[in-house]
Amino acid sequence: MAEKQTSYAGNGSYPTSYYAASRNIIRNPVRLEGRIETDICIVGAGYSGLSTAIHLAEKGYKVTVVEGAQVGWGASGRNGGQIVNGLNAGLSTIERRYGEDAARFIGGLVQEGGRIIRRLVERYQIDCDLKPGNIYAAYTGAHMKELEAKQALWRKYGMDDHQLLDREALRRFVVSDAYCGGMLDMTGGHMHPLNLVLGEARAFESLGGVIYEMSPVTRVEHEAARPVVHTKGGEVSARIVVLCGNAYLGDAVPKLATRVMPVSTQMITTEQLGEERAHSLIPSDMCVEDVRYILDYFRLSADKRMIFGGGTVYGGTDPADVVAKLRPNLEKVFPRLKGVKIDYAWSGNFALSFTRVPQMGRIGSNTYFAHGYSGHGVTGSHLFGRILAEAINGDASRFDAFEKMPWYPFPGGRMLRAQYSTLGSWWYMFKDAVGW
Repeated sequence: MAEKQTSYAGNGSYPTSYYAASRNIIRNPVRLEGRIETDICIVGAGYSGLSTAIHLAEKGYKVTVVEGAQVGWGASGRNGGQIVNGLNAGLSTIERRYGEDAARFIGGLVQEGGRIIRRLVERYQIDCDLKPGNIYAAYTGAHMKELEAKQALWRKYGMDDHQLLDREALRRFVVSDAYCGGMLDMTGGHMHPLNLVLGEARAFESLGGVIYEMSPVTRVEHEAARPVVHTKGGEVSARIVVLCGNAYLGDAVPKLATRVMPVSTQMITTEQLGEERAHSLIPSDMCVEDVRYILDYFRLSADKRMIFGGGTVYGGTDPADVVAKLRPNLEKVFPRLKGVKIDYAWSGNFALSFTRVPQMGRIGSNTYFAHGYSGHGVTGSHLFGRILAEAINGDASRFDAFEKMPWYPFPGGRMLRAQYSTLGSWWYMFKDAVGW
C-alpha cells in the first residue's frame, strides 16, 4: 500500500466530527498576506504550537503563529480527548534503553503536561468540559502484570498515583465484562480537545499574539541567521522559528520528513445515550483505554454520547469505512450498545517516531522543532511547548536533555517504513490475542 504524505490539503475546514459540530468558539480566520517581521514565528496552531506561543507571550515576546488550515485542524482537534500521563515509550523502556538517569528525568516531568492543561483552563477560563480520572483496562492476567510493574516503576521514580483494580473494583468505574481488572490514575482526565485548543488560541490572542490561518507553509529557510517562513500568500521573517507541524508538516521541511511517520487512528461517536444509560456504562465518567498494543480508548461526552476510538493505519491512510472498523470493538466492550446509532465518524493522524519517544531539537541555529508524540500528544505537546519556551528564554537545560536522546530512522526508508511497522504491529497483535 502506498504511503500518503500528509500535510495541509483541501480547503482547511474542519473534518466532519463530533468535536467540530460541538465547538463553542467560531473563529474568523485571517490569512497571511505579504511580508511581516516578528520575534518568534511558530508553525502550527495545535497544542505544541499554542503551548509554546502562550508560554512565550506570557514572558512578553512578540509571537506570530502560522497555520495551514484552522486552529486545531489536525490531531489537536481530532484526538480522543484523554489526558494520559507518560510517553508512548514507558518508563521501563526508557530505563532499559537510556539508563536510570534518563528514566528519572522523564519520570520527573511526565505528569507536568496535565498540570499545564489545568493551569491554562483555570487561568484563561477555557470551557472544554475538563474532568478528572483515567483508567487503564486489562483483558488478561498478563496485562494485569504489566500494570503492576508500571505501578511499581512509577513509585520508584516518585509517583504514587496509580491504584490497581481487580475485576469487581473496575466495574465501579466502567461496567464491562470484557476486562479482568485495571488501574486508576486520578491525575489523568479528559476534555473536549477542539474546545481546549480553540480556548488556547483565544488565550494567546488575549496576550497580544497573532495567528494566521489558512496559510500553508511551503518552505522554511531554517539555515539563515534570521530564518524565514514562506506560505502561499506571504512570508514571516523572525529571530526564531519553531516548527510544530507534527504529522501535518509534510515536505515543507525535508530534514524533518524522515524523522517521523504519519499514522492514522479512527473515532466514532454515538447518538446521545441519556444520563441513565450513559451512567450504567461508565458510572465514574472517566476516560478509559486498554493496554493492548493496538488499543481501544473511550469516554463519555458532556452530552452523554460514547466517544470510541482505536485502530491504526501506518502511513496515514484512512480506512474506507470507519464505522465498520470500530463498531465491533465498541460492541465487544459494551454489548448493550449493539446496533446503537453512530452520529459521527472520522479519522486523523498522529506522528510516530521509531523509538516512540518524542523528539525535540534544532535545525539551524535559530530554528527549533518538536514532534513525534506517537499517540500520547495531549500531555506531551503541552509539556514540550513549555520546554521550548524555556530554551528560547535562556534556560535550555530540559531542552538539551531531550535533544541529546538518540533518534533512529524507520527501517526501509520512506518507501517501506509503513510496511515494516505493519509487520511489527502484527507480532504485537498476536501477543495480545494469545495473552502473552
